[in-house]
Amino acid sequence: MRTGSEPVTARSALRMRFWLSLWGLLWAAFGTTLFSLVEEPGWAAACGVLFVVAAVDLIVVGHHIRQGPHWQPGRDIPPYEPDRGGRGR
Repeated sequence: MRTGSEPVTARSALRMRFWLSLWGLLWAAFGTTLFSLVEEPGWAAACGVLFVVAAVDLIVVGHHIRQGPHWQPGRDIPPYEPDRGGRGR
């Protein structure tokens, strides 16, 4: 059931995004190092760009997690306001 307020009250799985960003950061660092050692500058640069993107994402997600319940509400807070009926009908 849609209430129309989902984009305003949507939640993000920030902890999962944090671990996926960390995983991407590690693989990008590995790729940058490996491609630099085998003298493939194009692939090393591509992995370097991915490293920077993952690092920025990791910083943003960490900041949002530290902001607390505004960005990461607990299980007792509903994801959206319940349908009161009559609205939009």
